[in-house]
Amino acid sequence: MEGFTDDMFDVFTSLPQKRPQHFSDEVPAKKQQTDSIDIQSLELSDDSDVEIVQDYYVTQEDLQGCIHEAVYPNNYVHKPLPNTPPAKSYPFNLDPFQQCAIRCLDAKQSVLVAAHTSAGKTAVAEYAIASALRDKQKVIYTSPIKALSNQKYRELSDEFKDVGLMTGDVTINEEASCLVMTTEILRSMLYRGSEVVREMAWVIFDEIHYMRDKERGVVWEETIIMLPEPVKLVFLSATIPNAREFAEWICKIKTQPCHVVYTEMRPVPLQHYVFPAGGDGIYLVVDETGTFKEQNFQKAISCLIDSGNEIRPKKKIAHGANSEVVKVIHLIMERNFSPAIVFSFSKKDCEAHAISLNKCDFTTDDEKGNIEEIFSNAISTLSEEDRALPMFENMLPMLKRGIGIHHGGLLPIIKEVTEILFQEGFIKVLFSTETFSMGLNMPARTVVFTNVRKFDGSNFRWLGGGEYIQMSGRAGRRGIDDRGICILMVDQKMEPEVAKSMLKGNMDPLNSTFHLNYNMLLNLMRMEEARPEDMIKKSFHQFQNDRAAPEIYRRKKELKNSLREMVIEKEAELEELKQIEMSKNAYKQTMQGFIQKNENILRFMTPGRLVRVLDNGTDWGWGIVVNFIKKRIDKKSLKDLSEKTPDKFVIDVVLYVKLQEKPYPLSNLMSEEGEMTVIPMYTECIETISSIQTYLPADIKSREALRNLKSTLREIMNRVNFKPPLLDPIKHMGINDPEFLKAQERYTQLEAREQSLTVTHRPDFSQLKDRYEEKKKILSGITLLNNQLKASKTMVLSDDWKAMRRVLRRLGFCSEQLVELKGRVAC
Repeated sequence: MEGFTDDMFDVFTSLPQKRPQHFSDEVPAKKQQTDSIDIQSLELSDDSDVEIVQDYYVTQEDLQGCIHEAVYPNNYVHKPLPNTPPAKSYPFNLDPFQQCAIRCLDAKQSVLVAAHTSAGKTAVAEYAIASALRDKQKVIYTSPIKALSNQKYRELSDEFKDVGLMTGDVTINEEASCLVMTTEILRSMLYRGSEVVREMAWVIFDEIHYMRDKERGVVWEETIIMLPEPVKLVFLSATIPNAREFAEWICKIKTQPCHVVYTEMRPVPLQHYVFPAGGDGIYLVVDETGTFKEQNFQKAISCLIDSGNEIRPKKKIAHGANSEVVKVIHLIMERNFSPAIVFSFSKKDCEAHAISLNKCDFTTDDEKGNIEEIFSNAISTLSEEDRALPMFENMLPMLKRGIGIHHGGLLPIIKEVTEILFQEGFIKVLFSTETFSMGLNMPARTVVFTNVRKFDGSNFRWLGGGEYIQMSGRAGRRGIDDRGICILMVDQKMEPEVAKSMLKGNMDPLNSTFHLNYNMLLNLMRMEEARPEDMIKKSFHQFQNDRAAPEIYRRKKELKNSLREMVIEKEAELEELKQIEMSKNAYKQTMQGFIQKNENILRFMTPGRLVRVLDNGTDWGWGIVVNFIKKRIDKKSLKDLSEKTPDKFVIDVVLYVKLQEKPYPLSNLMSEEGEMTVIPMYTECIETISSIQTYLPADIKSREALRNLKSTLREIMNRVNFKPPLLDPIKHMGINDPEFLKAQERYTQLEAREQSLTVTHRPDFSQLKDRYEEKKKILSGITLLNNQLKASKTMVLSDDWKAMRRVLRRLGFCSEQLVELKGRVAC
């Protein structure tokens, strides 16, 4: 490795640590010599390995408490480490991962530091800043949100003095050597060709895993791609499974080494509790060692009862969800678990929960005075008219009681004051949306989740493991708390597997969300020597797409080898049989359509009639018709339909089912575990009609009647050997439509042809059919892989780019070569 000598790694003297689960356990064998790499020049330790991959090679080694991997371009020339004193000293002992990352910075090489929240990644960023300032170079610190930029500006100003801030709201000292800004601001500077860009030597990307965000993630990719190649990069991230893949992308597009320093170390262990709605306390479900306590979890969930599709607490909640939050906050204060951050997934809920604590006061008189002084000083620069706004007048009394609110709907100055007060320890309970967990160095002792489900823009879903890790990481203050407390408020039934996935899951992989937009295209067309095609080719999206090709080739080769070994007797007949089955299904659907017409089926849906129910391919088995009613349809809902739309009828059928699960197959009718249940359905669900009718009691919904029906149905099925006689569609139901008769005739002919095939009479027919189906799956898999290979060899989004360029040209934003005035205004 460049600049790394044996004595530099004396600190890492312990045995190699176990590789985390998401890193491959199959470490490549050491290579003694290759054409393109002089292994001796790498000066690797005995625990290191080298893996050669196309345009780059990777060195790997396990260090004390962390894993260090380095990705180098092929034919990279290693240089000795500059003999310079450390750029910064620390008043505390650095953790191994911090020391390893700092050595990468001393070697003037890019590094990705992946560690849990509050592990100490900021120390690495501070060293990069100190190193740049020592060498009289400019450094830029970017963050995903303005709140984090504001906080980093305050922290770095105390440390380095020559610091500026640039966000959409505020610009301070833009000529400073160290500039803190949001990533969008840096992207705009790159598009404009700002002078600052030409002078910078380092760029620090905080919370780089935010690149997976569907809407804004593309901004990070644009920025990284457009940065000049000589600029060195520092990436700070939460733990991500594919950290090395990201480093390989950086190495490829920037033609420079990129290191990965990965650690699973958590400075303050966490305890995870569940607070069930209507319960009296909290239940420890995951202890500080990471052990899931299933018995405690079941006790917590047992406080909730199942009522249909809704889960309600056993105890009546007097004032809704807010009363539950008040109960949790009182519990936190009684046990001295403050300060606490309470996460909600809507701004409205944050404010509602805070208002519900209007009778609570958590601060002393001295603290109230300090809060009022800080608040007054902060808003003193505003005009009297602005200071009289309701938001300012309502916020101060709440802050003085030690309660704060933080979300994107507040004025920036109020959010900043709230952050300062929380850091100073004056706010005991902070209600916030999840953006507060994005990198802000504001740990608390306790984190509370008011809900386990969130709306992601399309539907409600369980909180993901990565999201939970990010927010729960705010719990536990290093050097203050011996453990952090996480409390999950649950008001819905949750399976243990869901809870384990959430509480003990891993962060989601860092997958590209790169997409084209018109603003990006116009800006790129304005830049000299910049082409949208190059942006696409260098994107992480394209890299991941290309990187998948070798794996696709490997899987395709495996499938082809399996295909060669599959020799099936009577394969031609099996192929014909497959075609016959497909044709039979088509004719059967045609016949079913006639049978299920209202004029044909309804007169046979008399109480006591046996019918077989099939819905979306699921066989619900045999049941007994209770009655049918005409479905009432709102006329407004039929405005887009034909006036000849047939009436809908709902048929009540008694079926043998197991509660909360799919119905039992017919063979399980002998079981005592299920019970008879009346289920409403449309006529389309009636697959077969029997000629058998049985007695139906008057009070069909009583338990006694349903038990008797179960015995009756079981007795009937035993007598007919589970093959009840059926109504003949022509003879009994009187269906004589020519189309129906033709379909039935063809169905009968196909059945005869099916029986004439010799393969159907072989004793091993079932095994032959299974092997044939397996071969068909292999062939389908090869076809799918061929399509994937074709896609991997082409430029992603190329069709989108061409179409969007045509739109811009036709609307007059640009010509073939130039961006017009209209396009420049749009930029």
